Amino acid sequence: MGAVTLKDVSKIYNKIPVVDRLSFEIKSGEMFGLLGPNGAGKSTTIRSIITLTQPTEGEIEVAGYNVRRQSDLVRRSIGVVLQQTSVDADLTVWENLEFHGRMHHIPKADRQQRIDRWLEYVDLSDRRKSLVKTLSGGMKRRLQIARALLHEPKILFLDEPTVGLDPQNRRRLWEMIRDLNRQGMTVLLTSHYMEEVEFLCDRIGIMDSGKLIELGTLAEFKSKYGEGLAIKQIGDRLESQFFPTLEAANTYLESLSNKIGITIRESNLEDIFVKLTGHQLD
Repeated sequence: MGAVTLKDVSKIYNKIPVVDRLSFEIKSGEMFGLLGPNGAGKSTTIRSIITLTQPTEGEIEVAGYNVRRQSDLVRRSIGVVLQQTSVDADLTVWENLEFHGRMHHIPKADRQQRIDRWLEYVDLSDRRKSLVKTLSGGMKRRLQIARALLHEPKILFLDEPTVGLDPQNRRRLWEMIRDLNRQGMTVLLTSHYMEEVEFLCDRIGIMDSGKLIELGTLAEFKSKYGEGLAIKQIGDRLESQFFPTLEAANTYLESLSNKIGITIRESNLEDIFVKLTGHQLD
C-alpha cells in the first residue's frame, strides 16, 4: 500500500480546474519531489493531501486513511513543515514543542522524552529556553522540523524547507532530511531549488496546468529526454538542444563550422523542467 495515493483528484474554483484529474502514488519510505511552475496546482494538491482543502472530485488516501472521511487520523499520521515560519516567536523553543505535544495528547513523561530527543536531533538542546524570536532562520526551520516529528508521524511534508537559508544551513538540513528518510520516514518535498530535489529525491513528479505531466527518477528523465545538452546564445535568450548522450552532443559540436557561443554539458533536472513546462522554476 502506498503512503499517499491520489485517484482522479480535481479541485475546481469558479468553474476552472486548478487540479485536473490528478493520479499518482508515493511509496512507503520514499523521498518524493513535487515540482511545478507558479499556478501549476502544486500548492492546492499539497493542501488537499494534508486536509487543509477538500478536493472537488476524486479520492486521496494518506497512511491508509481517507482524507475526506478520516481527516483526524490523517492529521495524526503526518508532520508538516510549511515555507512560512509557523512557530510562535514569543514562546521559548521548549514551550513551542510542549504546546504541540499537548495538542497531540502525548502523555507528559513521554512528551518530555520526545522533546529532549528531537531537540538533540536538530541540535537545539542548548537553546531550549531561548525565545524563538532570538533564533536564526536556520534554527527556526530546524525547530519546525522537530515540532513536525514530535508526534512521530509516518509521513513528513516539507514545503520549501530551505528557502531563505544560507548554503551551510541548507546543506545541514539536507543531511537531516536524508537521515530521516534512511530511518524509514516517507517524505514529500516541494522546492524551488533544483539541486535540492536532485540531491534528495528518489522520484520526481512534475505538474503543469493542474496535471501531472511527468513522473519518474532523474535517470529515467535523462534517458527519455537526453543526457547531453547543447546551449547556444541567440540574442538575449538561450536555445537548448538535447542529445541522447554527452558524447553525441560533443560530436554535434565538432560537426559545426562555427562553434562560437555554443556550450556542451550534461543535462540536469532544470533543463528537463524547462523543456516540459516552458517555465523557469522561480
